[in-house]
This record gives sequence, structure tokens and C-alpha cells, in this order.
Amino acid sequence: MGLTSESVGINALDRGIVIQKHSECDRIFALAGNPNVGKSTVFNALTGLRQHTGNWAGKTVSNATGMFTYKNRDYIMVDIPGTYSLSAHSKEEEIARDFICFGESDGVIVVCDATCLERNLNLVLQTIEITPNVIVCVNLMDEAEKKSIHIDLEQLSAKLGVPVIGTSARNGKGMNQLISCMEKLSDTTQENSVLQPSYTAPIEEALAVLTPALQKYFKNPRWLALRLLEENESFLESILKHLPNNPFEDEKVCEALRLANVILAKHDISKEQLRDNIVSCLILCAEEICCGVVSYYNEYYQKKDRMIDRILTSRLTGIPIMLLLLGIVFWITISGANYPSALLSNLFAKGQHILLTFFVDLGVPALFYEPLIFGVYRVVSWVIAVMLPPMAIFFPLFTLLEDLGYLPRIAFNLDHTFSKCSACGKQALTMCMGFGCNAAGIVGCRIIDSPRERLIAALTNCFVPCNGRFPTLIAMISMFITYTVTAPFQPFLGALVLTGVVLFGIMMTFLVSALLSKTFLKGQPSSFTLELPPYRRPHISRIILRSVLDRTLFVLGRSVAFAAPAGLFIWLFANISIGNTILLTHCSTILDPFAKIIGLDGVILLAFLLGMPANEIVIPIILMTYLGAGSLLELESLTQMRELFSANGWTWVTAINVMLFSLMHWPCATTLLTIRKETGSWKWTLLSALIPTICGILVCFLFTQILDIFNL
Repeated sequence: MGLTSESVGINALDRGIVIQKHSECDRIFALAGNPNVGKSTVFNALTGLRQHTGNWAGKTVSNATGMFTYKNRDYIMVDIPGTYSLSAHSKEEEIARDFICFGESDGVIVVCDATCLERNLNLVLQTIEITPNVIVCVNLMDEAEKKSIHIDLEQLSAKLGVPVIGTSARNGKGMNQLISCMEKLSDTTQENSVLQPSYTAPIEEALAVLTPALQKYFKNPRWLALRLLEENESFLESILKHLPNNPFEDEKVCEALRLANVILAKHDISKEQLRDNIVSCLILCAEEICCGVVSYYNEYYQKKDRMIDRILTSRLTGIPIMLLLLGIVFWITISGANYPSALLSNLFAKGQHILLTFFVDLGVPALFYEPLIFGVYRVVSWVIAVMLPPMAIFFPLFTLLEDLGYLPRIAFNLDHTFSKCSACGKQALTMCMGFGCNAAGIVGCRIIDSPRERLIAALTNCFVPCNGRFPTLIAMISMFITYTVTAPFQPFLGALVLTGVVLFGIMMTFLVSALLSKTFLKGQPSSFTLELPPYRRPHISRIILRSVLDRTLFVLGRSVAFAAPAGLFIWLFANISIGNTILLTHCSTILDPFAKIIGLDGVILLAFLLGMPANEIVIPIILMTYLGAGSLLELESLTQMRELFSANGWTWVTAINVMLFSLMHWPCATTLLTIRKETGSWKWTLLSALIPTICGILVCFLFTQILDIFNL
């Protein structure tokens, strides 16, 4: 068997559910499944592409498409978003449902978790109601074996009436059988023996009336009839978009639908009760199927995981352990980033000297090379030197917690608090992603089902400091709070203070989320399914690869793209004079009266404004302005920096206000553009900038005024 992989073009019509075949011989297969069943791992094993995988729900939030070749036939794989149901409560679930219903795929592979098969069968049963061309891929068979769980795959296949393949995608086991099964399914069609779940007598009676009228509109009219009886609004919209003929214009359909609703009304079945009855029947059907199919050699196979969960998710110990782990991650990041940052700075300094010598020797005018070297090059090199080392440490640690399965436990621990704020517990996951990059956290908000709660998460994500704001926070802590502490204990105290700052940011997230829920985004918290996945042994090589390529370099690349033009702009500000005064000084003088009110000065406030493209350059801009230099500067030690700041009127109060404002001010340009892209609205983008900025101004003002009152 020869496999090749490549990405294929998507004809993005109506949410990207139409995939363009290269030839009539191509076969399209959808890859469906619950979150956290290894669906993306199966996708990677088949196509060779590197779709993100992780041990928590919500990893795949958009369609990933790849291709492999088997026996001279191309197979196009579409990894649709993970979903627990096809009832569709979110955009991602709508994409999954619509692709299965209207995507014209040749088959659907439903990936299930062998360690909790019964829960996964709900999606299988709904899928085979839509199409008989289904393959059930029971993944994680290796983990099931470790937990002494046995699954009779042949009996499961006989009960469902569709092929069932057992796999361990991480190890490549069972993939050949899966591909062979896809080939067979491409050439034959399952029709008669596929299981159709049965419902209560009143529902079956209503279906018997409505289903015949829908025969010519849908390949499985029974499933369509169920959705019409439920009055699923999003599905009704999809019907009008994707079906060539509108069934609601057919008098026979309308009359049959009316009679079916009369039958349900006669039995006092409301729409909500109908949905509950359908779900209950599917669950009972799944239980009956698993009876005799799944056997446990060890009834206490989950005992170890449950014992750990009693500690990590306990009301008493869950939050303290979470904070302890957060502090440890910060301590490792702070301690480990210093040396490589200095090494990179020295390396870039040598590069600058080489470039400068090169241009001078060529006789290039200074007006040409100075903006490039002292503007663009110096800013970009500063961003890389300051940002790369902590990201290269933080992201692998974050990915390690993700692979272990700890991140869903964080969401579980914080769900109650977010519910009190009328927000969603999944916001905790997006908040965690924001520590690395707020733009990544905004994209992660797609895993939240409710549009209202998704907006709340996006508007408050920047209250957790991203990797770009850590250098400013760490510098302030080191210069004005822990500078008197001896070396062995300084990193520990610094990590403790930084954790306290982050906690304040989390508290502001809760507060602002609650305020938004009472004002602009009123509503009740929605319920959601949060799966606590089993703890798994992390794959170190995969962690390093994913954290470096998919996260560190990706985020760094976007920051550099904004830092380069910002460097040129800052150089111009520092070298263009009006009268005898440069623009930087003019602007900082204008801003100074307002800045003093909130405990800062005009130079600091201007540095935050000019640092919008990349938060890493705030401190260098402050240094450049105080020293009257024409380009960014870096002093040799924090002691020199502290002396310079103190000479310009800084105190510990100024430093804390800088930390508070760094924690709460407008998001960087990358994050703002990501918010615009995700929300599709400039209104919400503007609001996402105003909310933290207003909070930062108010907090700094109150802190400064309170200290003035008490003469501190």
C-alpha cells in the first residue's frame, strides 16, 4: 500500500461543506466523532498531515481537509468538528451536521473511544439514521486493553449493520484495515441491514405519517421528519440553503407535518418533550447495543483516574492545585528564559554590527540604512529575543498539561464561577490559551456553543496577560518589588507576585463577564457537555513538535509581521523634529497631564500606544524616550534600568500602575484583527479595545488616589 498526502482545494460554499473532487474516481469521506476520541489522530494517520491533536474537547473547530492515495484512487478526508450530537447547538456542530447531510460524501467514518463506547454510540446512531454508508472506527483499543475492557467488534458490527474497525491510531494499528474497508464501501452501498433506532409509539406514529411525504426530498426521509417535528431552526435554514427543492412548498408535506403535529399534541408531547424522548430512546438503544458487546475484566479500571480527580477537581483542593501549577509554570518560564534571551540579544547585536558595516562600506546613505537597521531590524530583533525564549518554555509546558488531560479539569473547576457570571465554563480553556497568545485564545472561543457566551469570552480574553506582556510585568517585579531579595529566593518571590497579578486579571475576567451579562450581552448561562478525558501518558516528541511549530513559531511570526512596520514608525517618531523637539517628546508632553492622573507619565502612556503592534517593545520605547535616543535601547542590567526610571520620577507606585495598565489595556494589533475576523464586526472589535482600557484607567486612577489620600 502506498500512501501520499497533500492538501486539497475546498470550494467554500455555505460554510465550506462542498469539497471539490479532482476526478470522478475520487472518494470523499467525512471523519466524525465526539471530542477527544482521537479523531484528528486518525486523520493524521490517514493523510500524513499535522492536524492539531490534544487530550481535551474542542480541538477541531473547523474543517481540515487532506488526501491520500490507495490503489490508484484518491481519497479526500474531511475532519469535521467534534460533536456529541447532530442536533447542533453551535456553529461547529452545524458544520458537522450539514456536511454529513448535504456534503455528498461517499461515506462517513465515525470515530469512537473504546474506553467509553456507550456514550459515543449516540452519534453513531444519529449518523446511520442519515446515511447507511458509515464505518465505525473504534479507536484507542490499546487504552481499552490496558483498562481490561474487551469489545466484540464482530457482534457490534452485526448489531449496527455497518462495518466496525478497531484501531490504535497513535501506533498506526488497524489503519490498513480501515483503508481497506473504505475501499469496499466506495464500491458498495449499505441499504437494508443498517439499524434504525426505534422511538416511543406516539413518535413512531407521527413519523409514519410524515416520512412518506418526504421520500423525494432526502436520502433518509425518516431523519428529516424527526428534525421537522423538532422544529430545529438551524436545520430548517440549512434545508432551504442546500436542498434543490423546498419541501415546505409541497402541500402534501405541509399537510403531513400538520397531521404529525396533531398526533404529538394528542399525546401531550411538547417540542421540548419530543427532543428529550428522542435523546432518551437513543441512549437506551446504545445501552442495548453495548450489552454483550462490551465486557470488563476489571470493574475498577477507572479507579486510579477517579482517585486523582477527587484531588484535582475537589472544591477544597482543585483551585489551590491549579494556582500552584500556574505558579510553577511561571517560575520555570521566568527562570529559564533569562539566559537564552541574553544570548539572542548578543547574537542580534553582532548581526546589527555586520549589517551596519556592510552598508557603510558600500557607501549607502545613512538616510536609507538607519531606518532599516535602527528601526525595523532593532525592533524585530528585540521582539524575537524577548518573546521567543519564554514562549519556547511556556508553550511546551502548556501542551504537556493539555496532553495529560488536565485542561478540562481547569474548566470543570472554574465552571461554577463562570456560571455565576452568566458565562460558560469552557471560557476557562480559552483563558488558558490566552496566556500564550490572546489571538490564539480568541480563535479558541469557537469551542463555546452559545454566540453570546462566545462573545463574552472574546471580549474578556485579554485580561489574562499574553506572552508579550510578561516581559513588562517581570521587569517591574524584578526592579521595584523583589530587587532587595537575595538571588536564590528572587525567582520564587517573582513567580509568586506574578501569579498574584495573573489572579487579579482572572478576577477582572469574572467581574467584566458578569457586567457584560447584565448589560450588552444579557442572558442565562447555557449548559454544556464537558468530558473529563482519561489521563494519558504524554508524547514528548509530539509535544515539542506541536508547541514549537504550531504555536511558538506561528505566534512569533505574526508578532514579527506587525513589529517590522512598527519599528519603522517608531524610528520616524524618534528622529523627526518639530522645532528642536522630536515627535516622541511632543506626544509624551501632550499625554503627560492625563497620564499623571492615573499614576503614570506621558512617556509610559505613549510607549503603550506605540507598542500596540507588539507589547514586547513597551519598555524599550520608554528607555529610548527617556534617553533621547533615536532608536530602541537595551541597558546592560536591571539595576541601570531602575536607576534611569527612578531618575525620571518612578516609584514603586509607578511600577505597580505600569503592571496594572499592562494587564488591562487595549489588545495588540494581532488580537484586534483576530477579533474582527472571528466576530465579523468592527463594533465588537472596538468594544474589545475599550473595555480593558477603561478598566485599566479606572483601576490605576483608584489605586493612585487611594495612596494619595493615605500619603503612601
